[in-house]
Amino acid sequence: MNNDDIQLNWTSLTELKFLPVDLDRLLKRVNLHLDQSIEQLLIATYQNKVVGCAGLSGSTIRNVAVDPDYQGHQLAVKLVDECQYKACELGQHHLFLYTKPSNQSLFEGCGFYKLVSSPDALLMENTPVGIANFCKKLSQSRRAGASQSSIVINANPFTLGHRYLIEQACQQSDWLHLFVVSEDLSEFSYHQRLAMIKDGTRGIPNITLYPGGPYLISRATFPSYFLKDQQQVDNAYAAIDLLLFRNYIAPALGLTHRFIGTEPFCPITAAYNAQIHYWLGTENINEYPALDIVEVQRQTDPDGMPISASRVRHLLHKGQLAKIKEIVPSSTYTRLQHNVEPLMTVSTK
Repeated sequence: MNNDDIQLNWTSLTELKFLPVDLDRLLKRVNLHLDQSIEQLLIATYQNKVVGCAGLSGSTIRNVAVDPDYQGHQLAVKLVDECQYKACELGQHHLFLYTKPSNQSLFEGCGFYKLVSSPDALLMENTPVGIANFCKKLSQSRRAGASQSSIVINANPFTLGHRYLIEQACQQSDWLHLFVVSEDLSEFSYHQRLAMIKDGTRGIPNITLYPGGPYLISRATFPSYFLKDQQQVDNAYAAIDLLLFRNYIAPALGLTHRFIGTEPFCPITAAYNAQIHYWLGTENINEYPALDIVEVQRQTDPDGMPISASRVRHLLHKGQLAKIKEIVPSSTYTRLQHNVEPLMTVSTK
C-alpha cells in the first residue's frame, strides 16, 4: 500500500446520518468505540475501504485507529499529522492525546510526549515543554510558609459549603491555592463560576485563585472510547487527573495539603475522594512527595441537610429562591436571581 493512494476526508458526526459499516468494523477490530464528543472526524480510505480514522475534540486528538491489515505503513503518523494541521486551522496549537499505555511508542513517533500514565490510560501532549512552561509560570505564585494547601472546585454554583471548606483550609494553612475547573460544561459558565468564587471569597487574606488551565482534567471531557466499562473510565480519569496534580502542580507551588469535603450522597464523588487519598496521599507510589489529605465534614443547611451545588440547582429549577438564600453567600444569591428563567428553561429541554 502506498500512502499517496490513501484518501483523507474530514466530516463531522452531525453530518453522518449513520456510522459507515467499514468504520464501525474497523473500530471493533481495534477494540474502540466512536467518541461522541468528536467535532471533526477524519476518515482514511484505500480502494474505497475505510482503513483508518482520527478525530478532534477541542484540544484533544481522539479515536486514532488503523486497520490491522494496513498497519506498518506510517498511516497513524499521517492521520495524526493531518489532525494537527486541521487543529492549527481551527486555532488549536497545543494538543493532547489520550490512549492506551501500550501505544506510547507509536505516538512518540508522531511527535507527542508523555505527561502521565495509569494502568489503563496515557496522556500525551504535542510539545516537550508545555507542562514545564506551565509549572514555571505557576511557581511564580509560590508563597512563604510551611503549610501550603490546595482545593480544586467546580462551584456550579458557589455555595456556603464551598465557602466553609475554603475557610477551614485557610485557618489551618499558611496559604491556600484554589483551583477552578475551567471547562464550560456546567450549567453556569466558567466566567460565571469564577465571578461567584471571587465574590464569595472576598475578605479571605491568605488565598490565591487560579483558573484551571489544560492540566486540570474534567471528568466531563475525559475520553472513554478506548476503555471497556464505566468503572475503568472513572479509575483512569482519577489517576490521570491526580497524577498531573501530584507530579507537576504540587511541586511547582510547594503544596503540602489537599482539602476535600465529605460526600454523603454522590457515589461517584465519594469514589473520587477515595482516589484522592490513594493517588495524592499514598507515599512511595512514585518519586513525587505525597500530600496530606484533609477531609472536612460537609456543612449543613438549617434542616440538617448537607449543602451541595446540586441541591442549589434543583431548587433553582423549581424557582425556590427562599431556600436557596439559606445555603449560598449573598453575592451568589444576587447572581442567581438573574438566572432563574434561563435555568428553568434548560431544565425543561
